[in-house]
Formats: sequence, structure tokens, C-alpha cells
Amino acid sequence: MVLKNREVRCAVAAGAILSAIGAAAAYGLTGMLLDGTGGTSLMLATTAGAARDTAVISLQTSPRTVALVAACCALATGLIVTGVFMALTAIRYRALNDMAANLDRVLAGERDICLRDMREGELAILASEVDKVIARLNLTVDELQAEKLALSDALTDISHQLKTPLTSIAISTELIRDRLAERGDAPEIVERLRLVQRLQGRVEDLVAALLKLARIDAGVIKLVKAPVDARELVRKSFEPLAVAFDIAGVDFETSIQPGAGYEGDLAWSVEALENILKNCMEHTPAGGTVRVRATEDILACRIRIEDTGPGIDEADLPHIFERFYRGKRADAVESSEVAPVGVGIGLSLAKSLVAAQGGTLTADNARDASGDVTGAVFTLVFFKAIV
Repeated sequence: MVLKNREVRCAVAAGAILSAIGAAAAYGLTGMLLDGTGGTSLMLATTAGAARDTAVISLQTSPRTVALVAACCALATGLIVTGVFMALTAIRYRALNDMAANLDRVLAGERDICLRDMREGELAILASEVDKVIARLNLTVDELQAEKLALSDALTDISHQLKTPLTSIAISTELIRDRLAERGDAPEIVERLRLVQRLQGRVEDLVAALLKLARIDAGVIKLVKAPVDARELVRKSFEPLAVAFDIAGVDFETSIQPGAGYEGDLAWSVEALENILKNCMEHTPAGGTVRVRATEDILACRIRIEDTGPGIDEADLPHIFERFYRGKRADAVESSEVAPVGVGIGLSLAKSLVAAQGGTLTADNARDASGDVTGAVFTLVFFKAIV
């Protein structure tokens, strides 16, 4: 395990080479010194009994033998030093692996900091600093989550506070319009009251969209994981817009592969696709067509929405899903009481809803064989497995 590291391998190789060089040097130098002194002898003294007779035994050893012993000692010392280095390195790498495993658990969502494992040393200091960073990041995450929840609660309260006066305005407007219509002497006022009702509906839709975005950001939306049939998804998304498509003079065509579908939340998927269809309808001139094609392969379920409008400006493509972003073509359209321009949250809401289910939403321009833009294209991809 330790030898897999290039630096350790280089250190071990250097230690082995230096040990061999040291052993060779010890052998050569010791042999030269002993050759210069004419050899060496080993004196053994023995004492026998009470007479204390002493016998001296002289053992002659050759210089090469002594040099070989010195070389072996030097080599053994180098190998022992290398072995100690390997053992200490293994301990350090084991500690680093434990630290990496702790970081992986933190990235997976755990927040346990093992203060009992802290010791002295460089690695302990590093682990302590890493734990401090983790603690600070956890505190920051908690603060951000609290802020998101506070924003979600505030928007929820605001939306509930707005619903009551909006409902009262809608009822009062309807009663006044009916009374004036019965009298028949103020057609212009009746028409203006209809406009007030339409604008009041737009305000309600805007408040609802902002509330949904806030709930998504705060992470309080509970998504259901269940099989979603692509045909049912397209049908439910188009139903609320059928009348609007007829009034706008835009055709709607579908091509859905039998059995195509994915695992997700049908209700929120309908919300996302409905926003995309509405955007395509609003940017498609009368006589145009919005087409939806759904397919499924081994990797994912893909839903492609294409219109025959002017397409998306190239400068707007990187920002098309940004909240409250309005492109150059939208800015060129004059706002009026009858046709107020959008505020740029429909596509952002759609992307957030798709991303919350593990899918992706991209935008591009459709082109013909000559490279001319023939409309905008939105592609939803719901993968079967997320790595």
C-alpha cells in the first residue's frame, strides 16, 4: 500500500542504494586499514582453578573477514533505518487515509468530529485544522438554511396576506362587471373590468410562482419518487393551455414513444413542462407550431420541446434560465396594459423543478439544413441512474 506512492518508492530506493554504498565503503576502508597493520588477533584469557593459571589463546583473523563483518554491519544498519522509515511512513499514510475517509463522510452529510482521536504531531495539527474548517462550514450551512427557511416563511406569509385582498378584488370586480353588463350602458367600463380581472389573475400567478421558487430554494418541497408516464405528463401539461393555444392560433403536435417515462414527481414535472410550453406559445407567431417529442433509451427519458418562433438570441442562451432575466427580444417588446411582458421566472422555475428531480433542462436553437434558426428548442433529460 505504501509502495504505491512514488515518493516512498524513491525514498526506499535511495535508502537501499546508500546502504549498499555504505557497506561497500566499510568493506573497502576496513580492509585497507587492516592490511596496513598486518592483521589482527583475538586474545582469550582463561583462569583455571585455585592456581589461577592463565592460558592465552591467540586467534588470527584475516583482514578480509573483518572487513566483510563491518560491511554487513553497515548494510544491516542501513536496512534497519530503511525499515523504520517504512514503518513510520505506513503509520503516517494510515492516518492520512483515515483523515480522507472522515472527509468523505463529511461530504456525504455526516457532521461528526472525532475530538478523542486528536494527538500531538503534524498530522494531528492538520486534522485539527481540517475539523475547524468543517465545523465552520457546517455552521455556515446551518445559517444559510435558516435564512432560506426564513425567506420561505416570509414569502408564504406574504402570499397568504395577498390572497385575501386579491380574492376580494376579484369578487368585487366580477359583481360590478355583471351589474354594468345587465344595465348595458357602459360597455367600455365592462371591458376595462375584464382587463382588471386578467391582470389580477397575473398577479396571483406571479405570487404563486415566487412562492414555489422560495420553497424550492429552502428545500422544503417534498418530491415524490414514482413512475411518470411521458404521455400523461404531456397531456396534463397541455390541458390548462389548450384554450390559450387556440386563442393565439398556435398548433400543438406530439410524438411520444410508447412506454416512455422515468422516476420522478408527476405534479411538479407538469408544472415545469407547463411553464416551458407557455413560454414557447408566447414566442410563437400565429400559424406556428409547438412540437413535443418524448423518447426513452437505456440511459434516460428525453423530452424535446420545439417551437417555430424567432428562436433565442445567442447572447441570451447562457442566461436564459437565470431568475428575472429578460432577453434582448423581450426587452424590444413594448409593455402595455393588455399585453404586459413577463418578469422572467417561468423558465427559472422549470429548471429548478427539473433539477430537484435529478434531471437537466437545456435550451438551444433549432436550425434547418442551411443553418438558419427555425425556432427555440428545450430539452428535458431524466436519467435512470445518477452517478
